[in-house]
Amino acid sequence: MNRDLLRDLYAAVCAALLVLTAVLVGTAIQHRNGSLRVGWPPLLASWDPHVGPGTPAALVVAAAVVVHGPSLAARLPWRPLLLAVWGAGMAWTWSLALVDGWHRGVAEQLTTRNEYLRAVGRFHDIPAALRDFTGHILIGSPDNWGAHVAGHPPGATLTFVLLDRAGLGGGGWAGTWCITVGTTAAVAVLIAVRTLADESLARRAAPFLVLAPAAVWVGTSADGYFAAVAAWAVTLLALAVRGFRPGPYGFCSGLLFGLTVYLSYGLTLLAVVAGAVLLLGSARRPLLFALAGFVVVPVLFTVSGFAWWEGYRLLVTRYYQGAGGVRPYGYWVWANLACTVLIVGPATVAGVRRTVVGLWHGGRWSRGAPRPWTRWSERGDLRLCLLVLSALLALLVADLSGMSKAETERIWLPFAAWLLPACAFLTGARGWLAGQAVLALLLNHLLLTGW
Repeated sequence: MNRDLLRDLYAAVCAALLVLTAVLVGTAIQHRNGSLRVGWPPLLASWDPHVGPGTPAALVVAAAVVVHGPSLAARLPWRPLLLAVWGAGMAWTWSLALVDGWHRGVAEQLTTRNEYLRAVGRFHDIPAALRDFTGHILIGSPDNWGAHVAGHPPGATLTFVLLDRAGLGGGGWAGTWCITVGTTAAVAVLIAVRTLADESLARRAAPFLVLAPAAVWVGTSADGYFAAVAAWAVTLLALAVRGFRPGPYGFCSGLLFGLTVYLSYGLTLLAVVAGAVLLLGSARRPLLFALAGFVVVPVLFTVSGFAWWEGYRLLVTRYYQGAGGVRPYGYWVWANLACTVLIVGPATVAGVRRTVVGLWHGGRWSRGAPRPWTRWSERGDLRLCLLVLSALLALLVADLSGMSKAETERIWLPFAAWLLPACAFLTGARGWLAGQAVLALLLNHLLLTGW
């Protein structure tokens, strides 16, 4: 076993110990005073070993991707590869969701007391609902919104309102929307990696983007949908700053970034990833188009009566009125990272280790075969390192902010999507893919997750 692989395994073992510590310490805290407000620390889940209709399909998809994924990713033409990644990602996510059955796994996920669909009926007059939105955020306000509606700008709820208006109402259609759109995030990330780094790295990352444990929460939480919108915003910006139709792509990127911050307040931190993309770009003119596109959504919401800053101010107050004021920061500031390990898997942990070490040493991945130093801007591997580490930085800022205490297994999906390409730096892809699949299967079959 070579030294680099051994260090990768050490990193994965350390990550597993972090998760185990979070489980043991969290269980003790939860049994003592219930302050964590989760059933199976550090995850919002309960212990419930089970199988379901999606189990056989999940096993088949996992085996197929582990055995054939790396070779197919290497030889398929680019566009068929993108379709294959989306199709395989949907198969993986659907099969995991259906382990819990159609009703519990999909149709009822977004219909519970704190979810978005409970508020759809209150948007019969959309302009009036937007004008009055902030008046129902605080817990003590009349007819206060459920936790998820109050915890996000109205763009999140409005998505499901518009689906309902289009004749696609109810939990089944909402879950289908989140899975179908959410799984496109992998396609967006692949395109961005190819654009900003190089195609060979994108191809090596492709199977890992399919078989990510994060799929457990993409099917079906609205945060999977948010992750896809954010991923396409970053990808269109990458295309624009690398000279591909800078006007249209730049403007559309801005539109999606504008929508992103009206889906979730915390996704303003994607500005860190966007900054890395701009640094890796070869043109600055697309930034003007992106800014022009960005202002569209905020202007529309502001004119309609919703003030983003006021909504966020009230949300911070509500956060500390509820679970955010009870959950101990001293536990979650590190246990959140254990949640991240569970959504990205051991392969990504090892890949991030290589990313950090590789960037530090100028991209020398193996002691036996050092490569000469060149300008980082001319090196695809170093460019990918910068992209991955920008997402890691955004995630760490979210963690330290204190506004992310628990439930980060879904909340941080938009950041986790940009950590997964670090797996392109690994050797022995099939072994790491098997580890990713086993983790996802165990999570979905041993626990009943909140999403």
